[in-house]
Amino acid sequence: MSSISFENLKGLAQEEVVQRQKQDGFNELPTQGKRKGLEILIGVLREPMFLLLIACGALYLLSGEFQEALMLLGFVFVIIGITFYQERKTERALEALKDLSSPRAYVIRDGEKTRIPGREVVCDDIILLSEGDRVPADCILIHAVNVSIDESLLTGESVPVQKTSTKETSAEIGKPGGDDLPFAFSGTLVVSGQAVGIIKATGIRTELGKIGKALQSIEEERTPLQIQTGKVVRTFAIVGCILCTLVIVVYWLTRGNLLEGFLAGLSLAMAILPEEFPVVLTIFLALGAWRISKFRVLTRRVPAVETLGSATVLCVDKTGTLTLNQMTVSDIVAGNQVFKVEKTNEILPEEFHEVVEYSILASPVDPFDPMEKAMKELGEQTLSQTEHLHSSWTFQREYPLSKELLAMSRVWTSASGEDLVIAAKGAPEAIADLCHFDAPKLKWLGEKIDMLSNQGKRVIGVACARQRKTNLPEEQHDFQFKFLGLIGLEDPVRPNVKGAIEECYTAGIRTIMITGDYPGTAMSIARQIGLQNPDQHITGSELEALTNEQLAARIKEVNIFARMVPEQKLRIVQALKINKEIVAMTGDGVNDAPALKAAHIGVAMGGRGTDVAREAASLVLLDDDFNSIVTAVRMGRRIYDNLKKAMMFILSVHIPIAGLSLIPVLLKWPLILFPVHIVFLELIIDPACTLIFEADKDDSGVMNRKPRSIDAKLFEGSTLLKCFFQGGLTLAVTIAIYLFIRNDHSTETARALAFLTLVVCNLGMILSNRSLTKSSISMLKEKNAAFKWVMTGTVAVMCLVLTIPFFKNLYRFGSVSLNDFFLALAGGLVAIILMELVKVIPLFNRKNRFAKNV
Repeated sequence: MSSISFENLKGLAQEEVVQRQKQDGFNELPTQGKRKGLEILIGVLREPMFLLLIACGALYLLSGEFQEALMLLGFVFVIIGITFYQERKTERALEALKDLSSPRAYVIRDGEKTRIPGREVVCDDIILLSEGDRVPADCILIHAVNVSIDESLLTGESVPVQKTSTKETSAEIGKPGGDDLPFAFSGTLVVSGQAVGIIKATGIRTELGKIGKALQSIEEERTPLQIQTGKVVRTFAIVGCILCTLVIVVYWLTRGNLLEGFLAGLSLAMAILPEEFPVVLTIFLALGAWRISKFRVLTRRVPAVETLGSATVLCVDKTGTLTLNQMTVSDIVAGNQVFKVEKTNEILPEEFHEVVEYSILASPVDPFDPMEKAMKELGEQTLSQTEHLHSSWTFQREYPLSKELLAMSRVWTSASGEDLVIAAKGAPEAIADLCHFDAPKLKWLGEKIDMLSNQGKRVIGVACARQRKTNLPEEQHDFQFKFLGLIGLEDPVRPNVKGAIEECYTAGIRTIMITGDYPGTAMSIARQIGLQNPDQHITGSELEALTNEQLAARIKEVNIFARMVPEQKLRIVQALKINKEIVAMTGDGVNDAPALKAAHIGVAMGGRGTDVAREAASLVLLDDDFNSIVTAVRMGRRIYDNLKKAMMFILSVHIPIAGLSLIPVLLKWPLILFPVHIVFLELIIDPACTLIFEADKDDSGVMNRKPRSIDAKLFEGSTLLKCFFQGGLTLAVTIAIYLFIRNDHSTETARALAFLTLVVCNLGMILSNRSLTKSSISMLKEKNAAFKWVMTGTVAVMCLVLTIPFFKNLYRFGSVSLNDFFLALAGGLVAIILMELVKVIPLFNRKNRFAKNV
């Protein structure tokens, strides 16, 4: 949008915007992404666990045990409430992310340019469009420069159509398709050029709405973790069904009580079925994306959260990502003279006036580009008292920058109305080409460029030409340009980038810098930020000469890619993939989209990035800051770590529950666990795996280990061994307490103390698994509100269940003496201490150690 002047465009006032939004609603079409509360509730009720619980409640009603039935069904609704709350929380997080990820719009309101979500556009808004933008609503173009728009979404025609402008803003908007029309339509893509339009239809009143092209929610692909957990759940479900049937048959044949057999079988099915796995996975990834968004990183594809912890290479743009993108003019070269701009208010010598003058004329009147802003600012501060600023001149035409010629020219008519004045600026080689430099001049120019670029400066060439008022040529090469000089600009490195890159190296992650600047500039920045091998680089021309195999070999050592065009990023990604790297790639332009799509983690720039880049990317940096990428990687590792700990807890905790449900049936003991007991345990398990583990902070060494393999399994050998050890230990201690108490106490008392032991072990298991490296004592000091609530609530309810007769009868518990109570606690504490010892035993930490190499 930088080539369009906005001085006379005021746009709508905020009061008018509010009025139109009330009248027409938001600029959005119906989506299928937002689930209503009833839909969520129905989805929760379809879960196998809840169906089993309702079946158990029905069996209690049939057997006449109304108290047990009411208690069981009451707990069912409590668990449904907890699950519903978590689902709604996840849904709200996803809604917030979708709002952030919607197409953006540049509008003029109250005379100011502002970027807003596309859904907030209203009729009569003045909209600014440029290459790579999605048109947010149907509009009439009142200004257009070389605009072509892809309307295939509406017409099916893949060839972009050319657009013109009109002053008839009250005209009816026509239909899509056809060249040289002044209309742009919602959902279409600006392929090239820049335009200003006035919105005439929003929401369902657009062409997109009329033909029923309702926006669809983002389709979420199944991640490797989802596939793994799906297999685990299916396996457990099959085993559970077989054992459930076996228990019912055995109980019936050996004890002659079919109803009790059904209760025992259903209890076992509930104990074995780890229905928390898919729920936990969905919640962790969705809330993880929401947590990452707090650090100004938008997750457009939730599977990226899973992939973040595997990244081995970060490929980043220099300008705006490693640097502040706040250009200032530092040097001016005219002939063999060099002027250092130390202070913006000092007097500029006369011999440098023309270089600054024509750099401003070659730029938009209201520049958006940081370099153009820096030139204009310097001119206003140093040439304000001279004849070198030309606010009265009339702009005639622009020759835009192109892939073939990295220079742009602007044609002006002077106030006197004499010859046309042409100002050009761009890459020094392109300006030299326009000025037809011979070999000696090119050698001289190369020396000047090296002098500036070796200091980390961005170098721009400036030229001018004059021509009589005749028909303007089609190409810039047809003008007779005179070379005026060079301008050196510098963009300060972001102050925290060096530390972030050191953190990446510690975490086993390479950083590769990709820039369109000269090698000297890139290497200077690389030294400032602590990039490895700062003296090695590959230029765009060198890259073109390399085969894919040669590039893959070179890229193992080279971290600087200079003079690159966006299309070459794709080859960099492909070369890194050949070397089995997991690649995160940043980009902001339309031409970056293939590389962003090809990378394992595409990262679009939120500030300066186009909508096309955002759509192709997995992540969007809302502040274009390199540190945000590093933070996202750290968060990705934390999310995966916490997810793995939650999964380990779920598997571990189901082992003793299943054992206590199965062993009494096989050994003809009285049943230890009934459905009501399992429901109680679910009230601990569900909040633990969806609230406690998800909220835990990352371990201090999360960025001191190598990236995990993208194919790493949640349950490798050592992890399974630890889960079976924890679960088996809990089962053994609980059975031991049960048998010991049964020697001189009733079955009901033994059941009560066994259940107390099991609950204590479960709480200890939560505490132990919150960190796989730190002790449980140190984890008690870590803030986690959910853990405190679960711990306090469990202790309080257990005290009620063990002491109040009504609850004792419901749970079939007997009286418990103080000595017996402490015995059960001691048994649980012994199990917890043994669980802690696992953290220091090599057997449980070999192969892909979780604390160091996950």
